[in-house]
Amino acid sequence: MAELNGLIMEQISLFIAGITFIILMLLIIVMVQGAKLRKIHRKYEVMMSGSGVDDLETLLIDLKVQMDSIEDEQQKNRSMMDAIRNRMNGMKANIGMSRYNAFGERGGELSFSLALLDQESNGMVLTGIYNRDGSYVYAKPVAKGTSSYMLSDEEKEAITLAQQEAQNGSSTL
Repeated sequence: MAELNGLIMEQISLFIAGITFIILMLLIIVMVQGAKLRKIHRKYEVMMSGSGVDDLETLLIDLKVQMDSIEDEQQKNRSMMDAIRNRMNGMKANIGMSRYNAFGERGGELSFSLALLDQESNGMVLTGIYNRDGSYVYAKPVAKGTSSYMLSDEEKEAITLAQQEAQNGSSTL
């Protein structure tokens, strides 16, 4: 036992120096971490100062509620846009017109055929024939670019012009 006490007494100075070194290292680490924590705390205070909220959790909850509201509004707008787009596809927005002289040399190019079609070439052809004695207007339904009524060459030309406008217009959408 005396030998063990002697061995401990010889090594105690090294043991105390090692423990002191470890304590100093831990103290330095605590100081560095404290400085980092103060820096983060200052940034947190700056961030929270303009929000009108006391803590980060409340701020995050408010932001989540706002985000949900924005997403709901965006979904509503998306549905409205889809409905508008579907309605626009059914509108008779593609127009083709052919003017011509229906009676040869008399009357000039006062007669016309006007095709009003949607994206699927459904709609109608309106034909106005004018001469000195009177005028006549005819309307014929059009489904998929054709009609159940006999079409004149001018009416077919108006339908073709309207279909070309539909093709040109669909590439820009």
